[in-house]
Amino acid sequence: MEGYRLFLALLGSALLLGFLSVIFALVWVLHYREGLAWDGDAAEFNWHPVLIITGFVFVQGIAIIVYRLPWTWKCSKLLMKLIHAGLNTIALMLAIISLVAVFDFHNAKKIPNMYSLHSWIGLTAVIFYALQLVLGFVVFLLPFAPVSLRAMVMPIHVYSGLLIFGTVIATALMGITEKLIFALKLPAYSSSPEEAIFVNTLGVLILVFGGVILWMATRPHWKRPCEQNSKTQQRNGGTLDENKEGSTMADCSNANKPDVEFANEAAARKRNAKFDEAGQRSTM
Repeated sequence: MEGYRLFLALLGSALLLGFLSVIFALVWVLHYREGLAWDGDAAEFNWHPVLIITGFVFVQGIAIIVYRLPWTWKCSKLLMKLIHAGLNTIALMLAIISLVAVFDFHNAKKIPNMYSLHSWIGLTAVIFYALQLVLGFVVFLLPFAPVSLRAMVMPIHVYSGLLIFGTVIATALMGITEKLIFALKLPAYSSSPEEAIFVNTLGVLILVFGGVILWMATRPHWKRPCEQNSKTQQRNGGTLDENKEGSTMADCSNANKPDVEFANEAAARKRNAKFDEAGQRSTM
C-alpha cells in the first residue's frame, strides 16, 4: 500500500476520535444531564445523542473505510461485503432506536415533533440511509443483479454513502447546538459555562472524525485492489497456466473500471460453480 504509515496514523486517529466522541457523549448525559432511562422523561431523550454518535457517526464511519484496511485484502470480497453491510445495519438499528426515544419523549411531554431543521435533515438522512442499505443488499449481495447494473449503481452507491455520512455529521452538530440552547438557561449558553465548553469540544471531535474518514475514503491509492483470479486458476504440472496468469494481470491493470471488476467477480463465480459441478461428477 502506498503511504501505509500515513494510513495507519489516520486510522489510529479515526478510532481514537470515534471512541472519544462516544465517551464524551456518555459523560455529557451522565454527568451534566439526567442520565439514561426509558421512562418518557429527559433521561429517555438522552439516548438520542448517545446512540446517534455511537452508531450513525462512529460505526457508520468505520463501515465506510472497512474495505480500505490492507490486512483484509486477502479476505474474500463477499466476506467484506457482509462485514460492511453488518456494520451499516447496526448503525441503522441504533439510529432508529434513537428516533423512537425522541418521539416518545416529545409525545410524553406534549412537545411538537418535526419542527426544526435538525429534525427534518436527520429523519431524511435515516430514510435515505435505510434505502441505501436495502439497495446495496439487493444489488451487491444477492447474486441476481446483472454485472451491468452493479457497474452502473456502484459510483452512485459510493457517492450517496459519503453524502449521507457528511449529512449525518452536520445534523449531529446542529442537534448538539440546539440541545445546548434549549437546556442551558442559568447560566445561559452564551456565557460559555463548563457544559457548553465540554459539549462544543464533543462537536469538534465529531467534525474532525468525519473529516478523517472522508479523507481516507476518497484517496484512490488506498482503494482495495481488484479481486485476484489466482484462487480459481488451475495448476498444470505444479505451475500456473501462463495464459490465465497473464489475463489476471490484465484484469488487475483495469481495476479502476467497475464493469471489469464486476465482470471478473461474476466470471469467478461461474468458474467455481463449474469446478464444483465437475468435482461432484467425478466422485459419482
